[in-house]
Amino acid sequence: MPKGIILKGIGGFYYVKTSEGVIECKARGKFRKRDMIPMVGDRVDISIAAHDATKGSIEHIDPRRTQLIRPPVSNVDQAVIVVSVTSPNPNLVLVDKFLVAAENQKLDIILCFNKIDLDESKAYVDLFNIYAGSGYGIVGTSSVTGAGINELRNMLEGKITVFAGASGVGKSSLLNAVDPRFSLQTGEISQKIKRGRHTTRHVELLALKDGSYVVDTPGFSSMDLTNIRKEELQYLFKEFTEHIPLCRFRGCAHTSEPGCSVLEALDKNKISASRYNNYLQFYNQLKDIKEWQR
Repeated sequence: MPKGIILKGIGGFYYVKTSEGVIECKARGKFRKRDMIPMVGDRVDISIAAHDATKGSIEHIDPRRTQLIRPPVSNVDQAVIVVSVTSPNPNLVLVDKFLVAAENQKLDIILCFNKIDLDESKAYVDLFNIYAGSGYGIVGTSSVTGAGINELRNMLEGKITVFAGASGVGKSSLLNAVDPRFSLQTGEISQKIKRGRHTTRHVELLALKDGSYVVDTPGFSSMDLTNIRKEELQYLFKEFTEHIPLCRFRGCAHTSEPGCSVLEALDKNKISASRYNNYLQFYNQLKDIKEWQR
């Protein structure tokens, strides 16, 4: 029985890449009875139709290592959070929401600061410094000049990587620069509101030349964190981790407690004020959420 990986799903049809090529498949009814829907990224066993070698059925879905809900994709290894340094200007609240969501899924994370060719004053260096203590991979890129593209391409090797970021930050253009075979549609920035038009309509796994995969996802304007408990949030800010055990009181929320090691690190500029202020904003939002709302 051939094995493969689901590249995309449209209208109940799943396109599975196998050693024999891409096979258009339907899922067996048994998955519906189990309330299990195949996802892009699933490793599957399929059967080939007797009358047509290009069509088949999904017979088995391997256990998923990871499973994202938004975008709906499985077995992702890492996330590239794309941030434009200008046009549109970076929204660091949204960036940190993406980071928290990716950390919550236990993904490796790369921060990609894009469109550096448009930032003649090199103000993006300040963005690098904000996240320098986070331990994330950081790369500056331009799909116009090619800056950072080889470095980014090397970071994708051997992985299934999801690209995420707000509309207009240049995800599709970056992917086209990484591998010109993709020929993804790119959108123009609205001069009126300085936002990008949505160009990606569905989630699709794109194969790189070395056998790695990337996921181009529809643009987001918001990110819901309500599934995270306020006590868990501190562990999703990576640069807090070494300081948390040193707090005077167990269960410290790192908001105003005496003897808080995180606040002490903030005072010593070991944690950026931007990151901490966003932590505080998210914490205050999460503490008002009731259990039934999760």
